[in-house]
Amino acid sequence: MAQSADAQPVLVRVEGMTKEFSQGTRSLRVLDGVDLTLRRGEMVAIIGASGAGKSTLLHCLGTLDLPTDGGIHFGEQDIVQLPPPQLAQFRNESIGFVFQFHHLLPEFTALENVMMPAMIGRVPQREAMARAKEQLAAVGMSPRLTHRPGELSGGEQQRVAIARALVMRPKLLLADEPTGNLDTHTSEEVHALMFRLNKEHGITMLVVTHNLDLAHRFPRVIRMADGRLIGDTTGDRAREADARAREADQAGS
Repeated sequence: MAQSADAQPVLVRVEGMTKEFSQGTRSLRVLDGVDLTLRRGEMVAIIGASGAGKSTLLHCLGTLDLPTDGGIHFGEQDIVQLPPPQLAQFRNESIGFVFQFHHLLPEFTALENVMMPAMIGRVPQREAMARAKEQLAAVGMSPRLTHRPGELSGGEQQRVAIARALVMRPKLLLADEPTGNLDTHTSEEVHALMFRLNKEHGITMLVVTHNLDLAHRFPRVIRMADGRLIGDTTGDRAREADARAREADQAGS
């Protein structure tokens, strides 16, 4: 029997994370003392209004940007303290990214795009190719290995992007509105794919989304507002809270 999420070891621990941006003589605080723990194999959705700090949290957690203050611990290591070359290597090996726009390189085939992180990580070419083919097969894209992004549908491009995010076998997958640019049917297919990959490979996933129907399918839902985490519930409880809020809005209108 599979262990519950609470029984799994902690993968990431964020402590007191803040992020400020300078605007002329003013300082804008986008993250305000965020504490967060993610366990191995968890699937977590982050919801909140635009400007709540969701994407900034994701970028800092993935070290695409660094927090102004606070720590990000993978195991016992505070990765914020790593020198830039070591941090870049850690990011390439341990964290996968999927964004709303796939960011595939148009001049390369699907196979070459997926191989790219492995080649950057100095994985031997033969192994990089084998890994890329394995991940493309996992997302149902084996028949399209030699196609360039312009020859693929939006859903196919996002499947390639997911394969690219997984080619280094990361411990953590971060996704920012991964289906925000897709139609409803294709979005459902990509959502199902992500849940299947989590179940089969135990990858920890943190997904930012405005899609409440998607968020409520996740075992854990975190709500953000004004740079803070203001709610951390199961998907069922989050669904019930949103339903009560909608009823209250309708009653007051």
